[in-house]
Amino acid sequence: MHEIEPYFRWRDDYIAAEDDRSPFYQTQYNEFEFDKQIYNYLIHPQWDYFGSNTLYLKVLFVDYDINYAIIELIGEWNDAIDNDIMTLKREIIESIINQGINKFILIGENVLNFHSSDDCYYEEWFQDVEDGWIAGINFREHVIDEFKQNNIDYYINFGGKLDELNWRQLKPLELFNKVEEQLLRRLN
Repeated sequence: MHEIEPYFRWRDDYIAAEDDRSPFYQTQYNEFEFDKQIYNYLIHPQWDYFGSNTLYLKVLFVDYDINYAIIELIGEWNDAIDNDIMTLKREIIESIINQGINKFILIGENVLNFHSSDDCYYEEWFQDVEDGWIAGINFREHVIDEFKQNNIDYYINFGGKLDELNWRQLKPLELFNKVEEQLLRRLN
């Protein structure tokens, strides 16, 4: 796991540590040693800690004009023991929403497991984005199944072409447009 880096090819366009509106503004990263881990597995030092012991993230891009954020995740999403959704919502998402963001793209190909509790923080997040949306792309099938079994897919859009996006070949706006196009098709 220590070789899995957060996606870095958009760094010419956006760096959360340099964005004074970001919850990770002025974050310093250890470039010489691995200082983060999930269980007994070291992870790349560029991942951001937000309070969970099993789930880390990287805010890859935020567009304050079009009001969207792209967040990559790694680890085990565990609401049953650590209430990761509460920590994510309170420590990161609320800060981003307060900056006017109401559309969220969550990249989940490195989320290895999901353990559910209740859905109240998902519902709260969903209500906070009113005219926006939350989309999960490229999550593993068994993780999506867990989200669906616990009715979290009512709040986060999964499935279909969202599971097959070759997002690394796109610029942030192109990814946003492809995700929004899929969500608008579902509404119509």
